[in-house]
Amino acid sequence: MFLYLQPKNKIEIKINSLSAMDLMKLVQEQNGVSKAFPEFSSGDTVTVHYIIKEGNKERIQQYKGVVIQRKGGSLNTATFTVRKMSGEIGVERIFPLASPFIEKIEVNKYGKVRRARIFYFRKLTGKKARIAERKFTASSL
Repeated sequence: MFLYLQPKNKIEIKINSLSAMDLMKLVQEQNGVSKAFPEFSSGDTVTVHYIIKEGNKERIQQYKGVVIQRKGGSLNTATFTVRKMSGEIGVERIFPLASPFIEKIEVNKYGKVRRARIFYFRKLTGKKARIAERKFTASSL
């Protein structure tokens, strides 16, 4: 935590011999969401169980689709975008990984794609919009 009085004079304040970065890490560890989600990447088909609050009632809504991107490095800022088809219209939704409203994430299928962000997937329709499934062998497990 720094206190600037003048541009030339910098006064550093340490609280209990902890720097500002240490304090931020301590707060993030205590207040951060510590849910364990499965490993998934772009191209994977996932089902996100999301808590919806309507008035004083809560229900869990399942959102199943293809992950088209993952962003953010740390757990607190990481997000992922899921695209699903509702009839003939594509619907995309961005979920933060640290959201307390995510009940769980299920990986239905591991897709084989060459890119981290598959925005070209938006233009594809019909059989072209299929993603090949990754094959796992006994040695790769």
